[in-house]
Amino acid sequence: MSEKIERLKTLIIGSGPAGYTAAIYAARADLKPVVYTGMEPGGQLTTTTEVDNFPGYPEGIDGPTMMVQLQQQAERFGTEVRIGMATAVELSDTVGGIHKVTIDDNKTIEAETIIISTGASAKYLNIPSEQRLRGGGVSACAVCDGFFYRGQDVAIVGAGDTAAEEASYLANICSKVTMLVRKDHMRASKAMQHRVESLKNVEIRYNTEVDEVLGEQVVEGLRMVNNETGVKEDIAITGLFIAIGHKPSTDIFKGQLDMDETGYIITKGKSTKTNKPGVFASGDAQDREYRQAVTAAGTGCMAALDAERYLATVETPQETV
Repeated sequence: MSEKIERLKTLIIGSGPAGYTAAIYAARADLKPVVYTGMEPGGQLTTTTEVDNFPGYPEGIDGPTMMVQLQQQAERFGTEVRIGMATAVELSDTVGGIHKVTIDDNKTIEAETIIISTGASAKYLNIPSEQRLRGGGVSACAVCDGFFYRGQDVAIVGAGDTAAEEASYLANICSKVTMLVRKDHMRASKAMQHRVESLKNVEIRYNTEVDEVLGEQVVEGLRMVNNETGVKEDIAITGLFIAIGHKPSTDIFKGQLDMDETGYIITKGKSTKTNKPGVFASGDAQDREYRQAVTAAGTGCMAALDAERYLATVETPQETV
């Protein structure tokens, strides 16, 4: 028996703020979007306990609840949300061409437009105590969660520009910031290094790594180890921020979409257009600079508008009989 192929006007790959916002706008434009959520429905925010910096929530909201509400809003306008993961793609080079996407290795979708909102995942140290206390004081976003540690002692792991920027941010609101650098030097630009070194409440520990995060339910301290001498030291902290990079979830598009060296999809100018006509990228899959829920939602809106305008300029292909 031949496989049934489904034809869609707009396919949204990935959920989260970008995917659901794209769905809201696409549905209201009668693009009849279908969202495939991926392995983590709702994206990174489903692992965030409190979201205090998304407009419209004066009392804050927890990440999972926010994602459920965004999904419900998308569905209210007719979006169909499905559990499933895109496992292969065949993107057309032709304006008005049809793109093919395989879902869960067994279903083929043909789409006139595709909005990619597969997001990115923060890199962690992957030690048991760190993973156990994610959401309990271990975070990969100082801008998102630093507010909760105002006036407290925290630590940050990393040596690049992002780590330096986040250490500077934390230094403005926390009593003390201990920065753990694995090597005997930082990778950050000289300007960023000078900025961090000039902050009186930032202590940089070179040749130092995390041995264990201390605490049962929440972070209560950190056991550090000097990787040259093997000497361990405990410090009292309430928050640990991991700033060792992100990995965009874009592997299935490699070789077809233009990407930077890290795997972020390159979009044209201020648009969400990729190098393939009818394919648009939004959220953390294409944003290596900001990686915030509100900016992801903004690019989700842009992607839907770009898709609507694209469809208006091409003749809708006729289905083959």
